[in-house]
Amino acid sequence: MGLSHLVYSIRIDLSLYTEKASRLIRGDSGKAQMWIVWVLGVLLLISAGIAYRVPSQRIRRLGEDPIPLSVPLSEFPTKVGDWVGSDISIRSTTKEYMQDNFADDFFSRRYKNSAGKGWADVYVVYCSSRPGGILGHRPRVCYLAHGWQHEGTKTVELTTANGRVIACLLHHFYTAPPEYDRMVVLSFYVVNGRVTASERGFSGPLGRKPNIARDPNRYVAQVQISSTVQGSVEAAFKDMTDEILEFLPGTGNKDTSGNSVESTADNAK
Repeated sequence: MGLSHLVYSIRIDLSLYTEKASRLIRGDSGKAQMWIVWVLGVLLLISAGIAYRVPSQRIRRLGEDPIPLSVPLSEFPTKVGDWVGSDISIRSTTKEYMQDNFADDFFSRRYKNSAGKGWADVYVVYCSSRPGGILGHRPRVCYLAHGWQHEGTKTVELTTANGRVIACLLHHFYTAPPEYDRMVVLSFYVVNGRVTASERGFSGPLGRKPNIARDPNRYVAQVQISSTVQGSVEAAFKDMTDEILEFLPGTGNKDTSGNSVESTADNAK
């Protein structure tokens, strides 16, 4: 029985009870009237609970089941040009949190460049069952939570190896002396096949709705590339971004409608 049929049957049952109760109230004593009112109140509370619980449980169950990509992100190559990568270990508690709250698929790797371009960490997460769950999980929040200080963020446009221009946010972080480590983080999002620099592309009410239809083409993906040297970040972006986008639905040079997919530069948050 579908949800609509269940709610409809509840309404029919209640209307029958109400009609019978009204006849009894007209002919019975005040004591009987109070008893009937009490029964009706209980029935209304039960029906309201069922009407709320059934859809909420359905949404929760759908959120617990990941929506897979046609090719999982774990298949992203460990060798891209002169870059050779290995998986970065993620704490089990962090991994469980990601999978329970927003991540349907992800990978996190450190790539080293054999041509002297240093190293870069590449992190890609795909969120489809709960696309709005990624809200708030951005560099300016997560890095500060791990003790880094924010030095500045700006919007930049970078060009991939295939000539695609993409607007990104470029963040600079550092740690306090005596360590005084530095980190450069490049980030952008892909929303339903469209590249956007910040959360403004999906932070509205529609972007936060759970993906009840389980459509893999409705998603938010986040891409982060980080290193201690900005040149390494930009080199990794150029060499790997086209390959990353191939794994995400609707992000080729043309989308399914034949229109060019554009990059949107939002103001940095």
